[in-house]
Amino acid sequence: SIIPRFNIKIRTRYENNNGSSENCLNIKEEELKQRIVDHVDILTDPVDERHYKKEEDLSAFKSKKTGRGPLKQGWRDCSDIIMCSYKLVDVSFQVFGLQTKIEEFAQRAIRSILLVGHRQAFAWIDDWYGMTIQDVRDYECGMQKETNEKIRSAQQSAGIGSAEPDNLKKEEDEEETEDKDPSISKRKELLKKENSSSSLGTNSNSPVTPEKTSYLSTWFKWS
Repeated sequence: SIIPRFNIKIRTRYENNNGSSENCLNIKEEELKQRIVDHVDILTDPVDERHYKKEEDLSAFKSKKTGRGPLKQGWRDCSDIIMCSYKLVDVSFQVFGLQTKIEEFAQRAIRSILLVGHRQAFAWIDDWYGMTIQDVRDYECGMQKETNEKIRSAQQSAGIGSAEPDNLKKEEDEEETEDKDPSISKRKELLKKENSSSSLGTNSNSPVTPEKTSYLSTWFKWS
């Protein structure tokens, strides 16, 4: 099977600087030798036409709540309020003949997603500025339910069976029940531990999967 040989791992750290930290994620010397540093600029890096929106053009956007923007050339070196998001992206595809192409394609796709997402984070500042942590959690919960509803509607329109949407609804109901009764969540955790212990006991003679050593690692930095 190909899928078990495909792995993507993303590590993140946020720091109050303009991307000047060389190794804020404290990666080992071996990884540093393979690392490719890629500075992602939310102002100047080109965005795919499919994802471009005039209201998200940071060269013209100005926040009503904070007064920040529009961004200008050299903004990373002259901004007083700035934060850098450091990403270490590891992609591994252990299939001979396809490894390099697939790993490079995955890196480009991830870079594109992160570029658009962080442009939007700045352009949507008036929507989230001033939120508390609880406000953010409530927003995430609402978006999750809204997304699940869209999935259900799309599947019903396409005539796809309702098994998966029902499962999504069941998961939502279970989460709500656990919130109301914490003891349910504790019992689930105990069952997981018991199952894990049982699994370790029955599979003690199973062969150990060798650790993957070859991967393409990219260090993304942007503010």
